[in-house]
Amino acid sequence: MRQFIFLITLGITCQLFWACEESEPLTPPALMEIPVGFPGMEFPEGNKFTMARWELGKKLFYDPVLSVDSSLSCASCHKQALAFADDVAFSDGVMGRAGTRNSPSLANIGYHPYFTREGGVQTLEMQILVPIQEHNEFAFNIVYIAERLNRDSVYVQISREAYGRVPDPFVITRSISCFERSLISGNSAYDRFEFQGEDKALDKEEKAGMDLFFSEKTACGSCHGGFNFTNYAFENNGLYQSYPDPGRFRLTGDPADSARFKVPSLRNVALTAPYMHDGSLEDLEAVIDHYQAGGKGHPNQSKEVRPFSLTEKEKRQLIAFLSSLTDVGFITNEHFQK
Repeated sequence: MRQFIFLITLGITCQLFWACEESEPLTPPALMEIPVGFPGMEFPEGNKFTMARWELGKKLFYDPVLSVDSSLSCASCHKQALAFADDVAFSDGVMGRAGTRNSPSLANIGYHPYFTREGGVQTLEMQILVPIQEHNEFAFNIVYIAERLNRDSVYVQISREAYGRVPDPFVITRSISCFERSLISGNSAYDRFEFQGEDKALDKEEKAGMDLFFSEKTACGSCHGGFNFTNYAFENNGLYQSYPDPGRFRLTGDPADSARFKVPSLRNVALTAPYMHDGSLEDLEAVIDHYQAGGKGHPNQSKEVRPFSLTEKEKRQLIAFLSSLTDVGFITNEHFQK
């Protein structure tokens, strides 16, 4: 909850209402192009997409100036080649401090209705403060970051161009979120098959895996449905009988929320191993084995997590379908590169 208090103190709380706004004509075609089958992107009042804001946000995303010892940037834990996720269970914070949760992908992050795994942050602008303030991440203060940036004439100039003001907490949080909203992924083989009418985009094995994914037998689609392959609900998937991480309980204090975490998107999932909130499952085969076993029986375990049985062939088919959610154009888009 301290994130909310800190934001209010700084006077940069987002508006409670949202408005769809058109991007500038100069926006490159690869930016803010809404894929077929996706809803329109929404931007908060006061942070309409412009190229000046996007460029400032991108520069900050890759700049270690955000961390207390200038050793880490957002990109340190969110790598483009990995769909803006990481390939370790816990990404190290400043001074080698061990992280506490697996770094999630930022693909389509602009569509999420709330942020962090317990859903305690309501806007992308507010979420920027979480890694900045966390002791095991950047361990810094956004006010001090602003002071650093104001000593840099380049940042002062581009900040004025983007927001008509010098770098401050408002500018920092708005610009980074402006960049992150452009991280749209919707041109995988699955998308070309499902939304663009390319029947040959998926092969026979991938189509069989898709049927399994959306079947009652596996019930994968019950939580990982919709265009972004998540219902954004808070669920317990039976990973443990006793969880070191309290999950949503940390936010609400309600025992019914114990060890519940926001359902992640499965887009580009083949790139984002290891899996789960703690990175405890090393590959997709281990994930399928976990769900086949029906979970460990935690009191809050979702009713959708129940035993089922797949043959080795079916398991390969399911993994093939999950791999078809990889968007190669997204992870190689030169506009997102440093």
